[in-house]
Amino acid sequence: MAESWSFLDTVESNFRPLVVIELAKGTKEETIEWFTKRIVDKKTDGGAQLLIKPLVTENGHENIYLVGASHLRLLLGAETVGLVKECNDNSMRTFTYSSRKTFKDFADDNHNFLTMAECQYIIKHELDNLRAKNEKMIPGYPQAKLYPGKSIVRRLLTSGILVQIFPLHDREELKKLRHSWYGRVRIGYQPLDDIRCYFGETIALYFGFLEYFTFALIPMAVIGIPYYVFAWEDYDKYVMFAAFNLLWSTVILEVWKRICAILTYRWGTLLMKRQFEEPRPGFHGVLGINPVTGREEPVYSSIKRQLRIYLVSLPFVCLCLYFSLYVMMIYFDLEQWALDYHKENESNFSSLMLYVPSIIYAVVIEIMNRIYRYAAEFLTSWENHRLESSYQNHLILKVLVFNFLNCFASLFYIAFVLFDMKLLRQSLATLLITSQILNQFAESLLPYWLQKRHNKRMKQRTSSQKTDMDLSLAEQVSMEKEMGTYLGTFDDYLELFLQFGYVSLFSCVYPLAAVFAVLNNITEIYSDALKMCRVYKRPFAEPTANIGVWQLAFETMSVISVVTNCMLIGMSPQVDALFPDSKMDLVLTVAFVEHLLLAIKFIMAFVIPDKPRDIQMKLAKLEFESLEALKQQ
Repeated sequence: MAESWSFLDTVESNFRPLVVIELAKGTKEETIEWFTKRIVDKKTDGGAQLLIKPLVTENGHENIYLVGASHLRLLLGAETVGLVKECNDNSMRTFTYSSRKTFKDFADDNHNFLTMAECQYIIKHELDNLRAKNEKMIPGYPQAKLYPGKSIVRRLLTSGILVQIFPLHDREELKKLRHSWYGRVRIGYQPLDDIRCYFGETIALYFGFLEYFTFALIPMAVIGIPYYVFAWEDYDKYVMFAAFNLLWSTVILEVWKRICAILTYRWGTLLMKRQFEEPRPGFHGVLGINPVTGREEPVYSSIKRQLRIYLVSLPFVCLCLYFSLYVMMIYFDLEQWALDYHKENESNFSSLMLYVPSIIYAVVIEIMNRIYRYAAEFLTSWENHRLESSYQNHLILKVLVFNFLNCFASLFYIAFVLFDMKLLRQSLATLLITSQILNQFAESLLPYWLQKRHNKRMKQRTSSQKTDMDLSLAEQVSMEKEMGTYLGTFDDYLELFLQFGYVSLFSCVYPLAAVFAVLNNITEIYSDALKMCRVYKRPFAEPTANIGVWQLAFETMSVISVVTNCMLIGMSPQVDALFPDSKMDLVLTVAFVEHLLLAIKFIMAFVIPDKPRDIQMKLAKLEFESLEALKQQ
């Protein structure tokens, strides 16, 4: 590997722009010269060994640079990041440059062996790993301090010198993807392999989960309709429906693990070996030596981090939870006012007023969720976690706890304190439908409308009627750099998590929840596809083998749903009438049924393998071959 880096040529006659770097206007020349030199410098000298060219427009040089790499550099980078590709014998193996001839479709002149998304991921990896050597500051900016091991790109971003880095769209491939993905309304599967090739595994896996979850909701929706129509007030008839719901929630999550394994094995990410995780770019501290790697890197006391978490973050989260409960009590005061108003007037208008408090509360919930999200991101960043995985886990935990309480506390209060099933049904329906409408508007319709207006102004400015395919490179970059930035799948998974809660927690009270969820998800697939292709800049691909901590979140929600549904059924008048003499017998019976269902749930989770048999065999075969290779060495 070292020899390959030393002989690597940094000159490429056929330059292919892959990534755009935008520097702030007025950036000093010495800063630009230093930064571009570090990008071009050889790996052995601490550089990224990439290609970079300034973008010249009609207005001259605008501090925008195009980054690419030679074919050899990308192949060596693929080995560095541990990409897994398909071999000639149809097996999946980690790519190495020395064994490149054994991989399917490889040829020295085939520049399409790596997808454009993979090439852009390699470039991002190299740029992120540009670290200061002996520099004490960014040249030209004495206030922007540096120390050995500090991420250069991160420091430039926080100093406001670097505006953004984003990958370019491939207009021809994007047009094909749009046509096959959402170009025509049809019932069928999404082109997940094409999505993966263009946007990467993380986004493809989200759309795969969204599609799977939508199909999995259909049985619940089909069964829920007759229960809603023919058995509205007879809660004892919902026992079978609730039992089916509980088994359904277990089976779909276990089956998803198998589907996820099939997809990620085909894409190669199931086999990607997790490298020793390097410090996240935002991590800061006193320069020291990592005891595991022996490298110089920032060191921050874990005691200080724990003090920040338990003395600042935890009290703040508790304060936010208290405020959420306070807002909930205001909502119940409004509900009581609306009910009293209806009793006094008994008109169509007063009947409509019964839904107003729930609608207002649903809007307030969405606003509070979004404000809290920003606060949670700030706090988690301030805690100064060393690893990106630790940062994400703490952020997700903060957000999930607040969102769960904020969205479901009122429903639990109505069910188990007020014992008002009619109000529970009304509130659940209102919260679910209102949140879906607000999410569709805020996440898709509004950004699409704003982006369409911007694109129209841009095309008028270029005084042409060009299509996206006819735009010059400078016009394309100028248009894309003004697009919104896709912030990841966090909000998308969170929306599905809350939807899963609405469907599963109180299924025996409102069976139509699954119907509305299916309708919402069908439009969600098309609107999310539209915003990925037309509204946002192309995101960098991120390899992943599963949906991460969200799998655990969904499984936890399904366990809570067992408890809530059993309690709701136990509270029904029909079940209560079966135990007229002893309420203790009722409690014990409900507890026994709950424990029995939980036992069945965990047994099913244990019995259903996470990976299909054929994939287990392929993984075992690769492990055996690796051990044999080590023996021969």
